Amino acid sequence: MRTAAETEVRRPSAVRALTTLLAVTAAATVVVEVLNWWYAPEQGFGLAVRTGWAMLRSFGFLLLIGHVRRGRTVARPLGLILAVTTVFAVGRLVVPRHGVPPLPGLLGFVLLTVLCVTVLWLLYRSSAVAGHLVRHRPRLVIDRSGISWRELPPRRPEASAWLLTSRVAAFTYSPLMLVPALVAGAAILDGRLLAVPAVLFWLGAGIATSYLVLFCTAFLLRGKRWAGTLLVVITVGVLAVHLPLCWWLLGIDGLVRDGAPLVAAAVLALYGVRRAARASGPATPP
Repeated sequence: MRTAAETEVRRPSAVRALTTLLAVTAAATVVVEVLNWWYAPEQGFGLAVRTGWAMLRSFGFLLLIGHVRRGRTVARPLGLILAVTTVFAVGRLVVPRHGVPPLPGLLGFVLLTVLCVTVLWLLYRSSAVAGHLVRHRPRLVIDRSGISWRELPPRRPEASAWLLTSRVAAFTYSPLMLVPALVAGAAILDGRLLAVPAVLFWLGAGIATSYLVLFCTAFLLRGKRWAGTLLVVITVGVLAVHLPLCWWLLGIDGLVRDGAPLVAAAVLALYGVRRAARASGPATPP
């Protein structure tokens, strides 16, 4: 007979396969980035910043493993954003400014794309994984037995998966703005002093976006209709700042490499808000 602890630790085979696949994807991300750096014809400051940011995604996959093992519902939207932005981040590094991509980097990109697609298939198509990702966040509880940190059902109805997707997508706005802003800082080192105010404004906008998104999504998960409208305004403002600065300071190449990932995140965020609004019907006033 199994004990309760043994039964709790035992996870479905699909969940165990998913955690293994996520670990392989995290390792593949690092390997592909090293290959891109090794074969890159220009190993400048911009490539170093973009490579470092792309490698940080491997830690995101490790964080996702923890959520999957604990059965957290946030694993799905986090996995979706990680997979989409990882493909964009690696793809923009594989393609050089001139010429064709090196074969090792191209093969690594294809492998990483297949891994990310497989991760998404398990997260969204496997019934065993769906039945596992149902646990609530643990909270600090004070009762007669003392102070403890344990899982409790939420006091209000749980936010829909689409709202969680919008929230996670919106949280990527700030880093996706800060990375190219740091890359544009190389223009200052090259003597383009006119770029100093623009780069500082870009950095400030990226930091301010993180606070705005944090405030907005806190109310978005509570079902406030105005929060969805505010997220649309924030998204439009972010794109209005980010895309022109990418084009001006980094050129067409930077617009494609650093603008496309943010556009993808914005589309996911807005689509999630729209789907959540349609699913919930008439919203209750705040």
